[in-house]
Amino acid sequence: MSPGPRLCLASTETDLADHHNHSHDGDHDHAGHGHGGHAHGGHGHHHAPANFDRAFAIGIGLNIAYVAAEAGAGLWTGSVALLADAGHNLSDVLGLAVAWGGAALARTPPSKRFTYGLKGSTILAALTNALLLLVALGAIVLEAGKRFAEPPPVAGLTVATVAAIGILINGATAMLFARGRHGDINIRGAYLHMASDAAVSAGVVIAGILIWWTGFGWIDPLVSLAIAGIVFMQTWSLLRETVEMSLAAVPRGIDFDAVTMALRTLPGVERCHDLHIWPMSTTEPVLTAHLVIPAGHPGDAFLAEAREMLHRRFGIGHATLQVETGAACDGCE
Repeated sequence: MSPGPRLCLASTETDLADHHNHSHDGDHDHAGHGHGGHAHGGHGHHHAPANFDRAFAIGIGLNIAYVAAEAGAGLWTGSVALLADAGHNLSDVLGLAVAWGGAALARTPPSKRFTYGLKGSTILAALTNALLLLVALGAIVLEAGKRFAEPPPVAGLTVATVAAIGILINGATAMLFARGRHGDINIRGAYLHMASDAAVSAGVVIAGILIWWTGFGWIDPLVSLAIAGIVFMQTWSLLRETVEMSLAAVPRGIDFDAVTMALRTLPGVERCHDLHIWPMSTTEPVLTAHLVIPAGHPGDAFLAEAREMLHRRFGIGHATLQVETGAACDGCE
């Protein structure tokens, strides 16, 4: 880059009615960027519009009660299938606990060690939930294979009755997270975990009734495999997106080229380079960019307009813009 005066200015997001805003005091010096020092003021962070602590508490409570009841029914009837399903449903409790833990850790205030706080915990929680779902599906497929080889005797009506209760428990728990599943992949992981089990329970009800009616034991593993296939498709999508987030990929809902063009066409901007967009958490995208403005200092109004444009068009509420007032650098796009 050709030498010249550079000014780094950080934009902060405006207050929104449907977002909680937080600020942390103190400037942060970032070294090794390759374009001079950066001075950052307070940064605003927006979160999901709802707190799901109550939903997590209710969901975990309901599922613990259901697991205890199902295990008790399995012991009383001597049904290995019910005992196995009770063990499987323990994964629901674990999945909800992981998602809740991630959401709770994300509210940890920033520190000198973790300057963004622990917001990335929601990404790790969503990734863990996706892996737990795959493990649970693997167990279902393995068990179905064994039952195809040696179909055990199944008390059809008893299994169907207990599974029907599972539909109510898992379905009700899934609905607690339904409103947040589109805006937060961590909440989507919890929702998908419960919705998939509700679907499995529905399949067990159907299988139980058909087995009671026909006496064909192979119906149970067949239905299990069909449902596992459907759930796998949804789980694979969740896993792919969480892995992308873990690798700091541009969030799927943001078009990188569109953001680049939007910044390039701001008044006075000659070039935009070193543009980076990544997820700070499952709900908060972050942006940094260098804007070449040869005419000189653009003024606070320019930064306010740039900040508002990024938030309005792309949902990016945390942006750091370095304004370069010197000669254009080599390799700038």
